Amino acid sequence: MSQGNTDVTTEVSAVQQCETPAAQAACSVLEVLGRVSGKWSIGILLVTTQGPARFTELERQVKGISRRMLTLTLRNLERDGLLTRTVYPTVPPKVEYTATPMARELYDSLLALTGWAERHLHEIDRARADYDGGTAAPAAVRTPALAG
Repeated sequence: MSQGNTDVTTEVSAVQQCETPAAQAACSVLEVLGRVSGKWSIGILLVTTQGPARFTELERQVKGISRRMLTLTLRNLERDGLLTRTVYPTVPPKVEYTATPMARELYDSLLALTGWAERHLHEIDRARADYDGGTAAPAAVRTPALAG
């Protein structure tokens, strides 16, 4: 499969849902959040915010990622301006990936989100147990709180 045809289904559905200017803005935000919240993107950003990293180093440190997925994710993060790719003229070529200032800012936000999740982990577990046990409030009572 060529590099340009990796997200054809995503592109077609996105075009259908993003026809108005307001919808286009919302779709852009959702696309960015989807891109940076993926487990591979987060893993790569965690490594590259600590300093420059080579492909093989990223492959070792981001557990479970395939070479193809690493390549695609690096390309997308570079395209989004979150990584800088530097090629050194050596034989064989040396390539390093470094987080941009924008990615470092995102990293700070990810740390804040992680802190929130850690602070509320027990509450979330308790809410899930209550919900799964049938002791949660009926859906009709919960839904209005979400409207805003």
